[in-house]
Amino acid sequence: MATRYGPGVALVVLDLQNDFAVPGGSLYVAGGEDIVAGVNREIAAATSAGSPVFYTQDWHPPSTPHFVTEGGIWPPHCVRGTPGARLCPDLTVAGEVIRKGVDGHDGYSGFSVRDPRSGERSATVLGERLAAGSVRTVVVVGLAGDYCVLETALDARALGLEVTLPLELTRFVELAEGDRERAIARMVGAGVRVEGLAARGGG
Repeated sequence: MATRYGPGVALVVLDLQNDFAVPGGSLYVAGGEDIVAGVNREIAAATSAGSPVFYTQDWHPPSTPHFVTEGGIWPPHCVRGTPGARLCPDLTVAGEVIRKGVDGHDGYSGFSVRDPRSGERSATVLGERLAAGSVRTVVVVGLAGDYCVLETALDARALGLEVTLPLELTRFVELAEGDRERAIARMVGAGVRVEGLAARGGG
């Protein structure tokens, strides 16, 4: 694990928040809590090798078309300032936290947000932070594999970055049967190095 970090490599930890990763959270991803210890080990490996760590955090307003209450597909979750929006208490935080969805946009990718009505996309600061640090490779972990992890990995590839995804360090929502496999296929097709494909378990 430690050998993948060093100059030019960053770790991106996606949305390890109470609403997603704690049983009873408003948009709980099954098994989300199980990856926190492994993600902490990954964070320790990155920081000890001098690699930067970035975190994303959904930070939605109470009213947004992202939510099913206003035409979206998701129950209200990670509303700014609420306990559900907080990063998991056991998560090691050792880098910048980048909030997304703050203005009511869909905040799937760590690199971009999208207006849920017009589809217009705009960038977060993650891309410029990585460029400023001469990062060419990112390791992505966190929640959820078929949404925010997927979109972050695809955006990173579109920016020309090399991407590694350890499957053991993500879990999948799977709103529809086969979403996990379709997400993995999209990432592999985009050139993401997906580790752990031999094992079906975990999500």
